[in-house]
Amino acid sequence: MTSTLTERGTHREQREHVARLHAYLTRYQLVTWTSGNVSERVPGEDLFVIKGSGVEYDELTWAGITVCDLDGNAVDARGRPVFLERFIHAEIYKARPDVMAVVHTHSPGVIPFSVSKTPLRALFHNAGFLAAGVPVWDIAKEFGQTDMLVRDSGIGKSLARTLGDKPVVLMRGHGDVTVGPDVKVAVFRAYYTDVDARLQSQAIGLGTEITYLSADEGAKADTINFAVLERVWNLWKLRVQATSGR
Repeated sequence: MTSTLTERGTHREQREHVARLHAYLTRYQLVTWTSGNVSERVPGEDLFVIKGSGVEYDELTWAGITVCDLDGNAVDARGRPVFLERFIHAEIYKARPDVMAVVHTHSPGVIPFSVSKTPLRALFHNAGFLAAGVPVWDIAKEFGQTDMLVRDSGIGKSLARTLGDKPVVLMRGHGDVTVGPDVKVAVFRAYYTDVDARLQSQAIGLGTEITYLSADEGAKADTINFAVLERVWNLWKLRVQATSGR
């Protein structure tokens, strides 16, 4: 199957969309110009679009977004550097046909849960998806002492295996990855994973027993989240456009 975007040759509309998404994530401090990225699968094709390397987010346009295949090869690099950790995205798309978008962040709220024995758990309804369980991937278990980056397909496969069928995986000493059936869900999950982590740290600091959402409560809350997602997304867009003009 060939998408209409491919027929136009450049996937420009989808690349413009992903460029705008980086503005949203930057506004909420989930990515900076030096870290984090979002990708979107090209419907009906073994391709995805992702930010290229060396482009600052406040200068990002569709031309700074690269089309890659599921082996992480750039289809249209045009001499530009390709984002190193594209293998996170490529291997998750390979392993999870249900996933249409991937967000990787270096979320400050999440990092403590990636390096401690305290599991990240669903604390409130907007983060109900976390009640399904949040695995932690430790690169050292399979690959020893590394620079902590997912720089090839073998490392990407390992991360995808740990993610399994879950919506979120933490990366020890690095950050996290969220996935979704569309990019709005993946971004929503990235945002509320960080919020939940910060709230859980505060709750732990109170020094008393914490009541988390059960798996059933989390699933029911997540159903409601899906129902109101469009409204939340539109509010985010308006807020970002008011400050960035994008």
